[in-house]
Amino acid sequence: MSKAYTRDYWEEVLTALEPEGRHFIDGEHRAAATGETFTRPRPMDGKPGPTVSRGRAADIDAAVKSARTAFESGVWRKKEPLEKKKIMLKWADLIRTHGEELAMLETLDVGKPIMASLNVDVRLCADGIQFYGEMIDKLYDEIAPTGPNARALVRKVPLGVIGVITPWNYPMIIDAWKLGPAIAAGNSVVLKPAEQSSLTAIRLASLAVEAGLPAGVFNVVTGYGEETGKPLALHMDVDMIAFTGSTEVGKLIMGYAAQSNVKRVALELGGKSPLVVFEDADLDAAASAVAWGCFYNSGETCHASTRLIVQRSVRDVLIAKIEAVTKSDIALGHPLEPATQIGALIEEAHMDKVLALIAAGEKEGARRAFGAERVMTETGGFYVSPGVFVDMTNDMSLARQEIFGPVLAAIAFDTEEEALRIANDTIYGLAGAVFTKDMDRAHRFSEAIHAGTVWINTYDMSNFATPFGGFKQSGFGRDRSVHAIDKYCDYKTIWQQFG
Repeated sequence: MSKAYTRDYWEEVLTALEPEGRHFIDGEHRAAATGETFTRPRPMDGKPGPTVSRGRAADIDAAVKSARTAFESGVWRKKEPLEKKKIMLKWADLIRTHGEELAMLETLDVGKPIMASLNVDVRLCADGIQFYGEMIDKLYDEIAPTGPNARALVRKVPLGVIGVITPWNYPMIIDAWKLGPAIAAGNSVVLKPAEQSSLTAIRLASLAVEAGLPAGVFNVVTGYGEETGKPLALHMDVDMIAFTGSTEVGKLIMGYAAQSNVKRVALELGGKSPLVVFEDADLDAAASAVAWGCFYNSGETCHASTRLIVQRSVRDVLIAKIEAVTKSDIALGHPLEPATQIGALIEEAHMDKVLALIAAGEKEGARRAFGAERVMTETGGFYVSPGVFVDMTNDMSLARQEIFGPVLAAIAFDTEEEALRIANDTIYGLAGAVFTKDMDRAHRFSEAIHAGTVWINTYDMSNFATPFGGFKQSGFGRDRSVHAIDKYCDYKTIWQQFG
């Protein structure tokens, strides 16, 4: 039987929690070299959060040195594949065993509902580590075709030291997307989590060592972007940066790679994903997909369906259905209430940014259909209700900018050609969707949308078998699937001549 979780139960878990906030370098927790720390307000109530080490270049140097030493020694890289597989599978099991603790750390850091942290984020983190652990003993080299007097071996070899920089919206999930393939490929990693979400990264590292991962293979340095992320991206002994975050910062990462050692870069960046609904679509299914696709995780999702492009003849009916779904099925509340499905935004500054974009949109002429207001002020937390704006054109700020909040921009269209033009009129290309009963149009449209993932009559469905990443200024490189391994490796040819 599943456990009956209550608000009181989770309050007890929170009270008993003793978060570790120090770096994890060379298999042990370490304070920052300067001794500096920082705290951030808890999104759920604005109270001071746990104390976390404030890393700087010296801490990055120590972590990179540890990672390089582990890589060159071969303590992980040269280990038998079956042994590496066993360690990663044990790591995944430990993540599940410590699921409640990890879920509380995630909710404490980022304000998402505790049941989502437990049932989605923890689960998918463990599944990701397991997926790539199981792949380790199934990776083959190649023999290239040659003449009879030669043999050419094509080997897939790890790059070395991987710098990983991850965001605050899905810390555990995105950590697993990058840690899993990077470590499975034989690399060592230095992870710099977002300063808003340090706690689960530190705990994941200690669980990895408990599972048997050698010291130095997985290191974590916490701190602010300019003070830790930038030195990591500029480091001359880092072979690659795998980054998920804003397009603005992604461009900086590319510059740092060029300024330093021309390190590899993989970027998963912003989005402004179109969800196109034709008048013949199942409007109930579309309304549910739009509401959940845009408002889940308080809209703090890179591929959220924040642009609804709807045929004018059914716009008002669909907006009414979206409002009904939102108010009946998507409960906004305190993150420790088990029934809550939308929690707090990450921090006050981000909430203020979301509210400022809403105000700018109204000034431009967008009309509020419902919601999109600050709520639950009595908690001290940072909450904005899900909302929809209509009477919009695609050149308005609410339609152009990545809001990263629970705000939907609804744009009407009349013809298929107009819908496609609006859908592709964006600098981003992370995801998209089309809802129609006409399968010829569905396939025609899904091929024409310029995005890394396009759904037909659904939204945000995926698994680890499918690659994830973007086109255009949504970045390049893919997370998830077997293809994610490739970017953490290089191909090496060994030619042997006979006779």
